[in-house]
Amino acid sequence: MRRVADIGGCDDDGLAGTVDRGRFPDARTPWDDVDRRAEALEWVTGHLAAHGLRESGPREVRLRPWSVLVRFSVAGGPGDRPVWFKAVPPAAAFEASLAAALADWVPDHVLAPLAVDAERGWCLLPDGGPLLRQVLDEGAGTLADWEDALRGYAVMQRALVPYAEKVTGLGVPRARPDELPGLFDTLVAENEALTGEERVALEGLRPRLVEWCEELAAVGVAASLDHADLHDGQLFRPAPGRFAYFDWGDALVGHPFSSLLVPARSAEDRFGPRVLPRLRDAYLEPWTGDGVAAGDLRRAVSLAWRLAALGRAASWGRMFAVPGAPAAPGAAETARWLRELHTEPPL
Repeated sequence: MRRVADIGGCDDDGLAGTVDRGRFPDARTPWDDVDRRAEALEWVTGHLAAHGLRESGPREVRLRPWSVLVRFSVAGGPGDRPVWFKAVPPAAAFEASLAAALADWVPDHVLAPLAVDAERGWCLLPDGGPLLRQVLDEGAGTLADWEDALRGYAVMQRALVPYAEKVTGLGVPRARPDELPGLFDTLVAENEALTGEERVALEGLRPRLVEWCEELAAVGVAASLDHADLHDGQLFRPAPGRFAYFDWGDALVGHPFSSLLVPARSAEDRFGPRVLPRLRDAYLEPWTGDGVAAGDLRRAVSLAWRLAALGRAASWGRMFAVPGAPAAPGAAETARWLRELHTEPPL
């Protein structure tokens, strides 16, 4: 952490804060531009006032090449809970309007923004309570929390199936099974971190990848919203059995089962590989009863798990496609996910 004062970011009201730049200390973001920062803070202050809130303490700023996240201590609301400002680059500007739309379509599963500027990719959100990660770290949660979270997430995805085209209309990238071979071609061709040998191996894999996509599409599960990065730090767990899903900057419209890759790995890291079948079955519960055999659903999970690597690879490419962002980390992460296409899914 570095003091805002160290980078010329003290505020006229004297509310100093901290800045966390993570693994990218030299990356430039809009927050480093004095005028842009002042414009954003003025926007936040105005919307806080509209909700009867005012700043009451230090700000915490998290800067990454792909986003700016600011935690505001506030007074005037219930419990004086903090609020959060998020700004994203043009490639992910859909996140703000998507957050607002989800609050209308599936209000029981997400946070309702306090304010949104869809054109600038800005969003002001209320606090959602403790993260699932915090609950698990403190010993107050169990594997059952992950099972409940995945059931609730699948219920939300099913509810969003009729809105898939509207989600695409907000600018959320498409990654349906029939579109994945084209995405694969683009990612392999444009990635400079792959070795020649890796490129040849991936090109040799392409016919099988096309078969996987065709088989997955044939299962008959409709496209929906795929969060694509739903780890335990991306969902709130304010009370047992209650969850709110957030941070939609990696989202895609594609096969919903691709969503299972990241949360399953997050839970596996904590509880071990033996939990994977339980998590899969919990996630699939809301998808049963539509005329698709249980065995076909499980096979679809395996296919979608493997193909989800393409969505993750594309997301890393978008994250670093911003002015001032270092290109190498994005290319390296994209290549890492492309290599995962060779890995046999554990389910």
